[in-house]
Amino acid sequence: DATAGDATEVNPVLPHDLSPVGMFLAADIVVKAVMVALALASVATWAIFLVKTLELIYAKSRLKRAVAALVSANGLAEVQSKLERRAGVAGEMVAAAIDEMTRSEAVLDLAPAVGVKERVSSLLTRIEVRAGKRMSAGTGILASIGSVGPFVGLFGTVWGIMNSFIGISKAQTTNLAIVAPGIAEALLATAIGLVAAIPAVVIYNYFARSVGGYKLILADVAAAVERLVSRDLDHRHARRAPPRRQDGFAHAPDSIARIG
Repeated sequence: DATAGDATEVNPVLPHDLSPVGMFLAADIVVKAVMVALALASVATWAIFLVKTLELIYAKSRLKRAVAALVSANGLAEVQSKLERRAGVAGEMVAAAIDEMTRSEAVLDLAPAVGVKERVSSLLTRIEVRAGKRMSAGTGILASIGSVGPFVGLFGTVWGIMNSFIGISKAQTTNLAIVAPGIAEALLATAIGLVAAIPAVVIYNYFARSVGGYKLILADVAAAVERLVSRDLDHRHARRAPPRRQDGFAHAPDSIARIG
């Protein structure tokens, strides 16, 4: 009997299953809540990754086509019909430039063209900033998950280890097989926190670069629209300017008169 008792003391039966699912089910309610919150954060991270990736691919492709159309056009009127059929930032920029040109029609031939160009540039800058902000929406959640996730997991770990030590004092035993499951459950919270945080940081950095590239294309669109506005103003000025006389014939009658 003494031998059997010693064997039981050396190889005690583990309180419950030590698989991840078993440890989750046996964990304290606070540790469970931490694990569930971190799991939801991980799901949110991958959902944002899929949605924003598709959104960026589509937006960049549309903007690149718009840049090609703007570069090949000779004026705003030529590109207006093409971009109005495609709702987007490029169409919004072209519409804003045409609207400003229309509202300034009464003073285009009286005031310098610099004022119109400055107003158009201001409108395009605001549209560009708003579009960049819209594209960055959602990435802040990734930064929060990446920075807070490990600490939330650590909180669950500290809470679980604290409960394990309380269990040790109640059981009045230091047998590792008795306290190991509680410690393992606690460490699982830290592991889930890292699983949620590491992809969030990597994906956030990826989106920071991708959104930066998107903003560069937006700047190309705005610059192309400004060139078209400047070209339209120059063409308008050239059409209304009186024809310039050749210097060789400008004073020909006076010269003949003096010779006579």
